[in-house]
Amino acid sequence: MNVKIRKGDTVEIVSGRLEDKGKRGEVINVIPDERRVVVQGVNIRTKHQKQTQTRQGRNLNPGRIKFEGSMDISNVMLVCPKCSKTTRVTVQRDEQGAHRVCKHCQALID
Repeated sequence: MNVKIRKGDTVEIVSGRLEDKGKRGEVINVIPDERRVVVQGVNIRTKHQKQTQTRQGRNLNPGRIKFEGSMDISNVMLVCPKCSKTTRVTVQRDEQGAHRVCKHCQALID
């Protein structure tokens, strides 16, 4: 799959849950085969972890664990680092390779 959002990019949530809409965060993980992204501080999920015991007799993290869930890549838009606007991305090719370019200010995003 050709995905124009990469790990480390800043994105803004444009649709989805009301408490997450409008938030900005850094992309932690991209799952291109499923077209999903994980954004830091957004789409927080809670997992109830049972208390388990290892051979040494220690407990392994009992209680509620909060983590970021994945969301569909269509719910986020890339934020241009130069103009700080949400933008669509084009790809320009030259001798050095392919580069992502902001639609608003024509700045390189790589």
